[in-house]
Amino acid sequence: MIIKEAFEMEGMKAISEIVGITLKKMREYVEPGMSAKELDNYGAKLLKSMGAKSAPYETYEFPGWTCICVNEEVAHGIPTADKIFKIGDLINIDVSAEKNNFWSDNGGSFVLGEDIHNHQALVNASKEILIKAIQSIKTGTLISHVGHIIETESKKLGFKVIKNLAGHGVGRSLHEDPQDILNYRDRWNKKKFKKNSTVAIETFISTKSNNTITKKDKWTLIGNRGGFTAQHEHTIVVTDSEPIILTTLNGIWD
Repeated sequence: MIIKEAFEMEGMKAISEIVGITLKKMREYVEPGMSAKELDNYGAKLLKSMGAKSAPYETYEFPGWTCICVNEEVAHGIPTADKIFKIGDLINIDVSAEKNNFWSDNGGSFVLGEDIHNHQALVNASKEILIKAIQSIKTGTLISHVGHIIETESKKLGFKVIKNLAGHGVGRSLHEDPQDILNYRDRWNKKKFKKNSTVAIETFISTKSNNTITKKDKWTLIGNRGGFTAQHEHTIVVTDSEPIILTTLNGIWD
């Protein structure tokens, strides 16, 4: 969406704070031995207490209130009762929600407890690359330039990018134009970021894979070549200078 009125900015700030707080508290709540279902139920209670509705459930009838991935899972992980967290797991939580007809999206990967499987370098790379990508955005920036930064920085650190997942517009629905804020440079894409547009910028940084395939549950995505993937995501407002990060309360850069 393009923010044109003050009430629209306030609406986006409000829902973005909600999804940010929910993500932060879910990360703090999770512990070894807990199931993804229990963590998801906690997230659902947080959203409800703040007057918000789960975006994936409302939009796609997703079988959960938040998306929770573990280890080899890349995105859209179903929060089931038999998915039990262990020390050293690579976990991703993606929280998106709606309130008063405004929508916001954010996510983050992290290692649970001690980094016994050496995932932290991947997590750090994803966070650092997201910072660089967001800092590059202002009115008139080519959308493909963001992908160029993400892909180039990933290669420098010895990682790959997932090419069939992307950031996207958000605001009056969960997914809006532009739908193609890719993790690599599409030289044919001449679209530019528009002033006061609200977009979700996200990284998908991988150790081995460059695409995803869907598991038999018809939701969960895993890498086509195995390995592990870290994702981080913020919803922002594009301006003539520094972008406004609406979901900063999620603390993924703390």
